[in-house]
Amino acid sequence: MNFKDDKFMTGLALCVVAFVIAQALFFLIRAARRAKELGIESTTVKNTIISSALFTIAPAVGIVATVLTLSSALGYVIPWIRLSVIGNISYEVTAATNAIDAYGIAGGISQEITDKTVFGTIAWVMTLGSIMPIILTPIFLKKIQGKVGKAVSGNKAWADVMSAAAFIGLIAAFVARAIAGKGAQEIIGDGAGVLSLAALISSIILMLLLSKLATLPKMKWLESFAMPAAMIGAMLIVVVLAQVLPHDIAFMEWRG
Repeated sequence: MNFKDDKFMTGLALCVVAFVIAQALFFLIRAARRAKELGIESTTVKNTIISSALFTIAPAVGIVATVLTLSSALGYVIPWIRLSVIGNISYEVTAATNAIDAYGIAGGISQEITDKTVFGTIAWVMTLGSIMPIILTPIFLKKIQGKVGKAVSGNKAWADVMSAAAFIGLIAAFVARAIAGKGAQEIIGDGAGVLSLAALISSIILMLLLSKLATLPKMKWLESFAMPAAMIGAMLIVVVLAQVLPHDIAFMEWRG
């Protein structure tokens, strides 16, 4: 039997997923009750829940893609567990690849891992590397927030500038990766190239169009769905381009 996807591993994954879902439902119920106590209209709460749920669809597609990327080497259970809790394709693939390279195994994550020791090492590396943010956040976040709060308490304009700068910096990181990000050589499409640039441009255009439509009187409902719709639309455009363009052009990367 394949130890990577046996009944024990599948049961372990189901337990993790059940815990994550229960945690989400717990906070959802508490948030809804608190909103009622504060007098927030039920329509507002309902729209917020729906828009938040829809906003998770696009990132979920990326998570599924990561699970499929890692499944050839690690099976589907460990990637499923890891990405049900915390993680992304950039970290998980890098961690798994580095652990495999440490054993001198050629081919990286493109080769199936059949050794239990290697598999266990990879699982530990992937897991331990993601623990640090969970540990550091509760220890240092309150202190950082306190310092920032003192810095902006006397100047609201400065607070607005810092908030905008943080958001712009986050967006800039994604834009820079699409234009000049260096990806893992063993993963086709991970580095900056034709498809990443197409995804960036198409998502910007779709977001602008949807935002414009959302300003129309009868299209106000579109405002909450503009971003996830733009993300999903951009992904569909990239899929189509990958099929219709010549392979050498579609998968050309200048930072692969």
